[in-house]
Amino acid sequence: RVILATRSARRGEAAASRIRRETGNNEVLFMHLDLASLRSVRAFASTFLRQEPQLHLLINNAGVSAGGTTEDGFSLPFQVNHLGHFLLTQLLLERLRSCAPSRVVIVASSAHCAGRLRPESLGRPPSGLFSTFQDYCDSKLANVLHARELATREQGTQVTCYAVHPGFVNTALFRHAPPWLKPLLLPLAWLLFLDASEGAQAV
Repeated sequence: RVILATRSARRGEAAASRIRRETGNNEVLFMHLDLASLRSVRAFASTFLRQEPQLHLLINNAGVSAGGTTEDGFSLPFQVNHLGHFLLTQLLLERLRSCAPSRVVIVASSAHCAGRLRPESLGRPPSGLFSTFQDYCDSKLANVLHARELATREQGTQVTCYAVHPGFVNTALFRHAPPWLKPLLLPLAWLLFLDASEGAQAV
């Protein structure tokens, strides 16, 4: 039984339908989740816990590379890539423990190597010429640190946690990139990046 938790109902329902059709597994369902809204994260978790008695695998995979500020006052990349996933994991952690052995997979990136987390301005967009790239890298560093700390805290519970770098994948990751940057990024993505099915193999 697989729950596709996505922001777009149209795309989520279409993906679930295609997977059911291609695999013959009718236990593939869509549920709405917008990681750019902590209210939506809490609503999803509440609905999931009420409807689904089992949870053995949580994959935190959504990501954006740039954007504005969310309704919660955080930069869009930092909230979607990290804070929303962090909150979701915490809200579902007890269910993961009760269904152990279980695991959490956090889709991070080797871009975490360029991340710098500043506690006094955590979640706010960094300044500077490359602030968009820095914001993304910071969120990916937060992913890796989250995975490491969660793995440490869950030792002995049979809940295991992993951060994975899927490679450079040609998805809609750059849809919020500044207009001046897109002509540079998009041809590069088409020429050199993995396609989505190749990127999914690491996960």
